[in-house]
Amino acid sequence: MIFSIWSIGFAKQKTVFFVDINDKTEGWMPLFGANNRGDFVGMPTCWPLDERSNPSGNEQNVIMLDIDLLTQRKTFHEIKENVASRAVCSVPGITFMSALTDINGNVLHIIPGQGYKYYEKPVYQIMTNFSPFKMDQEQHPWMGWDRYHIAKEMLENASDDFDISDCFEILKKVSQEVCPTVVSMVFDATEMTVYWCEKRQWDTIHKAVL
Repeated sequence: MIFSIWSIGFAKQKTVFFVDINDKTEGWMPLFGANNRGDFVGMPTCWPLDERSNPSGNEQNVIMLDIDLLTQRKTFHEIKENVASRAVCSVPGITFMSALTDINGNVLHIIPGQGYKYYEKPVYQIMTNFSPFKMDQEQHPWMGWDRYHIAKEMLENASDDFDISDCFEILKKVSQEVCPTVVSMVFDATEMTVYWCEKRQWDTIHKAVL
């Protein structure tokens, strides 16, 4: 199961579900979602900004990589091969990262301007708002270092029967109030089902079957 927090709009098509934001420059961008192949796409913001993520003209854009996986134009392993051979950029002035998984539980974490990390079937992997290359070497009030450790402790102590409700319990514990969490999402790849709640209304869970 994969779970994430973000955004503003929703779209459900026959083979894909995504949550997107409306950026004043880039327009609508599907930043979190899943498809009926079992792929999951997450694109959290990396804080603080790393200027190396700005486009210079020769890189592949992290947003397009996410869209390619979400719409099944490329496979997870094709995306992995792409980032291994060619640099990746974000949009100007903000470092969007990418956290991708496939049906087998492999994880690919892409950090524009810094590189990527591949994890083969980890027990768990936490999607963060800071770079895995830097961890807490640089500080920013929105990086969520405290929330990362809350999630890490809960996952390390999780039982073998960890389920959808447990996912939402973690999301509830790490939800934000200063910059309020708008959407919390869980994807059950075994059942091809997306669950989500809006504006921290934890008693109202929606679902969509892919």
